[in-house]
Amino acid sequence: MSAATGLDHVGIVGTDVTMLAAVFERLGFCLTPLAHHAGGRTGNRCVMLRDGGYLELLSTINGGTSATLDRFLARYAGAHMAAFEIEDEAAAFARLRQVWPSVPDPYDTARAIDAADPGGEQARFTLITPPDPPEGRFHLIRHATREALWQARFLNHPNNALALTEFILTAPQPATTAAWFSTLAGRPITPDPLGGYVLDLRRGHVRFLPPNAAAALLGAGGAAARPGIAGITISTADAGAAIQALAAARGIPSQQIGSALLIEAGGVVLRFLC
Repeated sequence: MSAATGLDHVGIVGTDVTMLAAVFERLGFCLTPLAHHAGGRTGNRCVMLRDGGYLELLSTINGGTSATLDRFLARYAGAHMAAFEIEDEAAAFARLRQVWPSVPDPYDTARAIDAADPGGEQARFTLITPPDPPEGRFHLIRHATREALWQARFLNHPNNALALTEFILTAPQPATTAAWFSTLAGRPITPDPLGGYVLDLRRGHVRFLPPNAAAALLGAGGAAARPGIAGITISTADAGAAIQALAAARGIPSQQIGSALLIEAGGVVLRFLC
């Protein structure tokens, strides 16, 4: 099958992954240990979600440099990356080459789960990464070792987060942006009731909204107004009860819009479904 099957992850970029991780731990997320990639120049910690998907928090580490992360941070600290899961990278690559002749070949990559144990358990992936569009960096990914990342010890979150269900991308020209993502995922787009478009996958979806529609969904903060990934929607096992209680107890600013509790963290709006 050449089409993407689901949302795999969203990448949130900051200047210091330790500080970024502390923000998400305060929100009741259980994070994976620090892992290194890009030759040790960058590192990540992840929020693995039991019913699908994850959030990747990343920055440069140990004095390392990354032209890509610097370029993202020059725009804003927040969500700049995402990946769609595929089952067959050869079929997906053949499909993309028909439309985008310059798309690079699939490539394999691996990293240790824990930087403190570089010889230990490895996570291995195959990626297809087209040239970056204006909104960030977006991959197709096939996991070779899902069990290495989705370990039971990472999946129990005090805020009862369950799954990555969507990300919301603010786009001045939603039709153009949505068409690019439709090509990448190999799936059609449909109109969004708020104005804009939706890309539906077997698991999860992506919404492409003009700024005014994004603000109606995410609040009138800066994240909704700028082009790029503005919001991430997360389902919970208890209709949002734990995250509502935790935010109140810890004095974390939040607001309710429709059926979601909104909390800005790391430069992106998290929508916890209630």
